[in-house]
Amino acid sequence: MDKKYIDMLASLKKDELPKNSNDRILIIDGLNTFIRSFVVVPTVNENGTHVGGITGFLMSIGYAIRNIKPTRVIICFDGKGGSQRRRKLFPDYKATRRVKHRMTRINEFNSVDDERVAMAQQLQRLSQYLEQLPISVMSIENIEADDAMAYISQQIYPKSQCILMSTDKDFLQLIDERVQVWSPTKKKFYGKETIKEEFDLDSSNFLMYRVITGDSSDNIPGIRGAGTKTLMKRLPILFEDKKVSLEDIFNHINTVNDGTKLATDILSNKDMLELNHKLMQLFDVDISGRAKESINSICKQKIPKLIKPNFMKMLLEDSINMNIKNPELWLKDTFNSLNAFALNSEENK
Repeated sequence: MDKKYIDMLASLKKDELPKNSNDRILIIDGLNTFIRSFVVVPTVNENGTHVGGITGFLMSIGYAIRNIKPTRVIICFDGKGGSQRRRKLFPDYKATRRVKHRMTRINEFNSVDDERVAMAQQLQRLSQYLEQLPISVMSIENIEADDAMAYISQQIYPKSQCILMSTDKDFLQLIDERVQVWSPTKKKFYGKETIKEEFDLDSSNFLMYRVITGDSSDNIPGIRGAGTKTLMKRLPILFEDKKVSLEDIFNHINTVNDGTKLATDILSNKDMLELNHKLMQLFDVDISGRAKESINSICKQKIPKLIKPNFMKMLLEDSINMNIKNPELWLKDTFNSLNAFALNSEENK
C-alpha cells in the first residue's frame, strides 16, 4: 500500500472524531458488493439456508467502515431501468450479463431460477437490515449506481474526501487528490500513485485508456490488440503526466502518421471510441434534474440513527446471529462513530 495511504489510515485511528459529518464520505456500490458476496460467500444459517449475500455484504462494509472511519456512509444501488440511457446509445451494453447461467456453486440451488429467487429474497431482506444502521441508502429510478456515486463525489461533496468502494474499474477515472477508490477484494486504496504503479498512467488519463481498450464486463468493445505495452510504444501521449482528450489522441496520430496498425485502427474506429467515451465517462453524468434532486435530498438528510434492538432481532429471526462473531460488539465497533454523528445531528435540530 502507498505510504500516503498508510499514513492516512494511521491518522484515521485517532480517537477524536472529525467535527464535520461531511469530512470523509464513504460511497458504496451496493449491487456490486451484494452480488460479489452472494456468489463467493457460501455461508448458510442454522437451518441450512444460504445467507451469504446478506452476511458477506455486512462483513464487507463493516471491514471498510472500521478501517476507513468515514463520517458518513452512502450506499447506492442501481435504480429500476438504470441502464436504459446507455442501452439507447448502445443496445449491447451489459448484454453478457443478461445471459442466464448459474453464478454460484452452492448445492442448495437446483437451477438458475432457484438461485435468482434466493438472490432477490436476500437483497430485499438486506435492505431491511440497512434501514436499522446509521447509513444512507439510495436507488434512483433510471439511474445506475455508477452515475449516482460519481455525481455525489463530484457535485454533492466537491470539497470532501470521498472514498468510492467497488471492484468496478470505471471509478478509477475519478481518482485525484480528493477522491480515492477502495477495493474490497484487494483491501487496498487506489490513488494517483497506485494508478501510476499498476498502469503507468496518470489517473487523469485512465478514462482514455479504458475508452481505447474497452470494458468486457460491460460488453464495450475496444481496439483489438491495444494492450498496455503496445499503447506505451505506439501512443506515448497517453502516458504523459498531462490530461489528454480523444481529439488530442486523433491529432497526435495524424501528426506522427506512422502508419501502424494501431494508428489505423484508432482512426478507422473514431465513432466507436467516441461512443465508448459517452458510455464510460463519469465526470459529467447525464442524469435528469429530478434524479439530481432525489440524490441531493437523500444526501442532505440527517444521518439515520442505529436501531440496535431491531437489527439484533432480525439476526435472530434469520438464524444468522451465529454467523457474525459477537454481533453486539461488531455493531459497536463498526457503527458507534457514525451513530455519534447521527445523535449529534438529532440534538442540533
